[in-house]
Amino acid sequence: MSSQNEPAARPRRSAAFRPGRSAAWIVLIIALVVTLFPFYWMVRTAFTPAADLPSDTTSLWPHHATLINFERVLGLTSTQQDLAAGGSGATLDLLVSLRNSVIYAGLIAVAQTFFCAMAGYAFARLRFRGRDLLFGVFVMALMVPPIFTMLPNFALVKSLGWIGSFQGLIAPSLLMTPFAVFFLRQFFLSVPTEVEEAAALDGAGRWLQFWRVVLPMNRGPLITIGLITAVWAWKDYLWPLLVGPDQSTRVLTAALGIFLQQSPNTAPDWTGLMAAAVLAVIPVALLLVFFGRRLVESLNFTGIK
Repeated sequence: MSSQNEPAARPRRSAAFRPGRSAAWIVLIIALVVTLFPFYWMVRTAFTPAADLPSDTTSLWPHHATLINFERVLGLTSTQQDLAAGGSGATLDLLVSLRNSVIYAGLIAVAQTFFCAMAGYAFARLRFRGRDLLFGVFVMALMVPPIFTMLPNFALVKSLGWIGSFQGLIAPSLLMTPFAVFFLRQFFLSVPTEVEEAAALDGAGRWLQFWRVVLPMNRGPLITIGLITAVWAWKDYLWPLLVGPDQSTRVLTAALGIFLQQSPNTAPDWTGLMAAAVLAVIPVALLLVFFGRRLVESLNFTGIK
């Protein structure tokens, strides 16, 4: 039985209103809406019939939603059906361009992540003369805009006869980038040297220490760099447009630009273009959904647990 002198339990108070926190949430929600609304409007336009596009501009959802725009860009309609649906008759081999984008982004993401990991590990662990100076010069390349290197790369690829080939597309981006090397080097430096010394006592050389110890412990940062590289390669436009003009190597971004150029200037096929853009976003969105958790984990990486 409880004592009579025991103080009565205090009622739980509701969380106090905090103006600063509420203002932060309001700003965050506004920023989220401003960021996502263009994507939503792209999806809405993709489901809008071309005939309704000039008049149906006030509602958040089309009054006569249809899938005809997706069928047109996927090549499931004839030219007559395309023109009847409000299209311009322009052709877009979406599946071939999608395949080319997967090859282009996938090869660059895998190769560049691996080579950047090796370079970052070398700058973090290997001892050689001029290492810090070389790393400083390497990081200074972050200040060089990519457009400055495009013309020399194009001249080199053309002299090698690689115009219109996948090797010409991926060659300038295959090895490494300064940001990825710097990013991975910082994580490799956080790995305790005792772990590698223990592996060395077991007979593991420098390569096995890198491959079987350091890389598995930095899986999160590696996935992060892979995702960033894949998204960058997926949305790259100017270089693939210059080097891959043929349909056999034309990536999706370049195909969308050419599809718009084929439309009459007085009546661009916006509904077909938005439908193709929605389909182009889906692979990257799925990639971020499946590996987004790894991306968050790498930002909170604190070492060995």
